[in-house]
Amino acid sequence: MHIRDIFAQHHTTFSFEFFPPKTPEAAETLYENMAELESLKPSFVSVTYGAGGSTRELTRDLVVRVKTRTRLDPMPHLTCVCHSESDIRSILEQYASAGIGNILALGGDLPKNAADWDRSKDAFRYAADLVRYIKKFNDERKHPDPRGFGICVAGFPEGHPATPNRVKEMDYLKAKVDAGADWICTQLFFDNNDFYDFRDRCDLAGIKVPIVAGIMPVTSMKGMAAMAEMAAGARFPAALLRRLNRTGGDPEMVRRVGIQYATEQCEGLLEHGVRGIHFYTLNKSTATREIFLNLGVKDTLSLLHPKPVMG
Repeated sequence: MHIRDIFAQHHTTFSFEFFPPKTPEAAETLYENMAELESLKPSFVSVTYGAGGSTRELTRDLVVRVKTRTRLDPMPHLTCVCHSESDIRSILEQYASAGIGNILALGGDLPKNAADWDRSKDAFRYAADLVRYIKKFNDERKHPDPRGFGICVAGFPEGHPATPNRVKEMDYLKAKVDAGADWICTQLFFDNNDFYDFRDRCDLAGIKVPIVAGIMPVTSMKGMAAMAEMAAGARFPAALLRRLNRTGGDPEMVRRVGIQYATEQCEGLLEHGVRGIHFYTLNKSTATREIFLNLGVKDTLSLLHPKPVMG
């Protein structure tokens, strides 16, 4: 389903992100967790992408499997790095043939096994260029939906790690939207004020597309360290660190604190009219399901026709 139709149906979207498994065992675990999350009826799910090599094929295979074997609506990530124009076109044609409705267009990072890759070989250097090309593909009417792919781009409430100038950062984001992006999904963050400020600055910059907030609960101290590595510049507020320190490192208490903190984040976002919440699941289902339970949300569709509270 095109993202514009999803936003038209869902006042608040709830969505999940997965990454392609690299082993048969990991694949089986993912499909089990995916089945559990399917019961929450998410608005859509996204699938991450690694440039070049087998990871690219794993993304495509997972996206097609989700599309054909589940009731989930998958949105693949697509990056600029290590790709010629013909590569990008081939990928878009495959997704169009499979009936995929939406693409998350990213600049992307160089894979670890290609750190010396010459970026001059890439057809597109920046996400705005990729968005523009997808828009051109859409205009050629090669997609079953006459509007073509819905296009998402990334936003960074805590600031883009490669763009310390926050004024320039907003210029670059607006360039992606002006190139044809339909909406923005943010990187994970742990202080809602960063998101509110980011949303206000988007409005001041004339960026009027929907903005969905990215949330990842801390479920272990090891996972927290991985988050800091994955999302360069991620800021862990003192309020969260104090709660984690009180656990004494007990794994179950760390998990409980992380889920409670993420629940409070989601409650605050909902109260401030967030357009959607995108959960970075790390291919697991338990934390996300617990947050839904804490929020009192049976599933995403129940938000379309909420029952009145009698009193």
